[in-house]
Amino acid sequence: MAKQPEALATFAASARNDGKKPRDIGLHATHETKPLHTDTKQKADAATKVLREGVLHKNQGADEAIDALPDRTRDTKQQP
Repeated sequence: MAKQPEALATFAASARNDGKKPRDIGLHATHETKPLHTDTKQKADAATKVLREGVLHKNQGADEAIDALPDRTRDTKQQP
């Protein structure tokens, strides 16, 4: 089963293409738009920490947990 393009990657490609979705981005992911592999437990841990901080109003380590997750916007090279 083919994977769909990741939404954030599609938005980024559109931004680099004068606000228009590039023609080569269709319904199936490309190398540029494929989902980033992320451990489900790591994502759940980060989400739990974010929610706990919102409820408890105390640092639960959410920033560090989020920074440990792959981030397409942070991990890619900036276009000139």
